Amino acid sequence: MTNSNVAFFLFLALFVGHGVVELQASHHVFSHLQTVKSSVSAKQPYRTGYHFQPPKNWINGVMVYKGVYHLFYQYNPKGAVWGNIVWAHSTSKDLVNWTPHEPAIFPSQQADINGCWSGSATILPGGRPAILYTGIDPLNRQVQSLAIPKNLSDPYLREWIKSAKNPLMQPTAQNHINSSSFRDPTTAWLGPDKKWRVVIGSKVKNQGLAILYKSKDFVNWVQSKTPLHSANNTGMWECPDFYPVPVKGRKGVDTSLNSPYVKHVLKTSLDETKHDLYTIGSYDNVKDVYTPNEGSVEGDSGLRYDYGKYYASKTFFDNVKNQRILTGWINESSSVADDIKKGWSGVHAIPRKIWLARSGKQLVQWPVDEIQKLRANHVSLANKTLKGGSVIEVSGITAAQADVDVSFEIADLEKAEVLKPSWTNPQLLCSRKGASVKGRLGPFGLLVLASDGLKENTAVFFRIFKRQNKYAVLMCSDQSRSSLNQDNDKTTYGAFLDVDIRHGKLSLRSLIDHSIVESFGGGGKVCITSRVYPTLAINKAAHLYAFNNGTQSIKIAELNAWSMNTAKIY
Repeated sequence: MTNSNVAFFLFLALFVGHGVVELQASHHVFSHLQTVKSSVSAKQPYRTGYHFQPPKNWINGVMVYKGVYHLFYQYNPKGAVWGNIVWAHSTSKDLVNWTPHEPAIFPSQQADINGCWSGSATILPGGRPAILYTGIDPLNRQVQSLAIPKNLSDPYLREWIKSAKNPLMQPTAQNHINSSSFRDPTTAWLGPDKKWRVVIGSKVKNQGLAILYKSKDFVNWVQSKTPLHSANNTGMWECPDFYPVPVKGRKGVDTSLNSPYVKHVLKTSLDETKHDLYTIGSYDNVKDVYTPNEGSVEGDSGLRYDYGKYYASKTFFDNVKNQRILTGWINESSSVADDIKKGWSGVHAIPRKIWLARSGKQLVQWPVDEIQKLRANHVSLANKTLKGGSVIEVSGITAAQADVDVSFEIADLEKAEVLKPSWTNPQLLCSRKGASVKGRLGPFGLLVLASDGLKENTAVFFRIFKRQNKYAVLMCSDQSRSSLNQDNDKTTYGAFLDVDIRHGKLSLRSLIDHSIVESFGGGGKVCITSRVYPTLAINKAAHLYAFNNGTQSIKIAELNAWSMNTAKIY
């Protein structure tokens, strides 16, 4: 990733023996991570209770090795803004509670002397993890380098060594690669010719590129004559990700698998808009060409993992539970001045299981099951009618740190207002028709991180429209009243939800964590993450409500809510 937005997520591959340079890690950063925790006040209202973040300063993935999950993240030990980046390292047995270790990678070679940026990892036969990452050389060129664990018997992978042959891939006059737009190698996969493939994000003018390299030994890489894929008018492709998903079921598969029973996903992080977009399609592993499904949109109006604050995501195959896990970075909505004042910036989203929807048209995401172990103080409602204009408080839980799951029933769909042909942009529609704008069927949903009197609140809600012989469901996250602090980014987010509302209920789940609201609509078909900084609705002063600001009654079929205990994130 660029120096303005850096996050990464690491996955695994085998390293075939070659010369290496040992990393002698300074203990300075590790001791810094250990000691600053005591200096961070537990009274900070915006620090999260169960989302991963270090105790201090700027951060911006995850792999599994011998049953241990490894989170590597870009960390600035010297401040709450980008710079002085090292690869900090924490481990977990459950994706919830995390223990820090010494930094895994930091500038120490000519190939990365000016910075160690994003990368990925792969595991090949033999079970050896190997990380490919972008380094910045003395000419400030973006080049690709390799690091491997020093001790494979250590499940915590606490020491890493770099290849003496770094950089392994670099821009030259012959390959015509832009040296400032050549970064973020993917997890590698194995082709039918027994050669490894890896993709590097790039661009030519405003055309996004997934540059393809091949290797027999994971050290000597040759650029393919053509990219894996490209798309006009998309700009720089950061943090690309390429992986298979089964056409049926929710299980994940190894990144190298290709068969008639899988589709492939190509995800790109668009540098210009800071959105993570993806397409679903087919991969010809002989010609090494990816083709999106017919009708796919590859610009900023295409499919996104998350329609809110979510960037530089990456997946990995969890071979312990045979599932594909998505991890992502939640960047700030506060000003740089406020980031410096509070002393930290950047948080990781809760890891999500990801699979192909039954329709084959999109992906579905859901928080990993392990997060449920933090639940406490269960409260519930059932068969509760929400009349037009009504608000019901959900009490008995810690509303600033909670998990709430609600399903709604809509009785008379014919009452829905007509969706005008010009209403094609869901985010703009959510902005124009926020939670305070009355409708017919909606807005209805949740008011989270709400103050007494609702002077502050973040509204996550639905509206239902008629569109010819069908119904359209709009999901919104309205931050316009989230804080009295006018220096915050309070953009409203939204997306149309692909559900048939005529059959079944409409569900919404929100993970609330002081300054984060991660929401999952329709069982995870639309995800919206919000970063909010209330001034009144903090800690015990925060409230949670179900609401209906439409003219027609809506029924809460079932609502379950829990307080969330604080995870052990040292």
